[in-house]
Amino acid sequence: MGCMQPTFFINHGGGPCFFLEPGPMRETWRELETYLRGFMATLAEQPHAILAISGHWEEGVPTVNTGAHPPLLFDYGGFPDYTYRLTWPAPGAPDLAARVRNLLSKAGIANGAEAARGWDHGIFVPLKVMVPGADIPLVQLSMQRGLDPATHLAIGRALRPLRDEGVLILGSGQSYHNMRGFFGGGPVDEQAEVFDAWLRAAIIDGAGRDDALIRWADAPYARVAQPHEDHLLPLMVAAGAASGEPGTVHFHGHALGKPISGFRFS
Repeated sequence: MGCMQPTFFINHGGGPCFFLEPGPMRETWRELETYLRGFMATLAEQPHAILAISGHWEEGVPTVNTGAHPPLLFDYGGFPDYTYRLTWPAPGAPDLAARVRNLLSKAGIANGAEAARGWDHGIFVPLKVMVPGADIPLVQLSMQRGLDPATHLAIGRALRPLRDEGVLILGSGQSYHNMRGFFGGGPVDEQAEVFDAWLRAAIIDGAGRDDALIRWADAPYARVAQPHEDHLLPLMVAAGAASGEPGTVHFHGHALGKPISGFRFS
């Protein structure tokens, strides 16, 4: 058996940002793109499969994509035509999907299955950069509607055994996700920096991390950085799968003047 896989929270950028033609919008995400391109090289051992949770899929119960060959779901709007013709034909992993459902059920977490849904842009856009060969099997898991932090930490804890089975658990969202705020400056930038500093400190504090994440909305300027927390909750699943293990800041950069941070656990 190989080494235990770490678990991560990554930022996935804006729409198909890494595949736009050269210009200001492509450049604002260049720092993140460079990080994602080198991501797999930071792993001691390549994963047998990836389980990904995106900020773009919510269901009444955590739901597993069981498809063998999911298509791409172009769930963004207003971008050039060529960005709706992107391809990334990574295989699904029905056996892993069944294992995910079994672990959730054993933990008393009601769950569902979905075979037809495509991979949304929170999945295929960053992974097309990270795994350009599309040669690692992938399963997507939805968030649970209501976005309760404790619930998503518990989902992560239930899935922790997968890490010993060569599965990379990947939360994909955005540590700053205020679309109006992205285009503001001055005090908005300062408030974003304060929240990002709080989040980084909370992740590094292994002992108090779960409690801090459950109360994330009480952090300074939390609702400035995350008016709606759909892009923060994938972090809870990643952190839950590493409960009690050290967390580190794996990426820290800026996009449109706002700080964005990604994290690695163990």
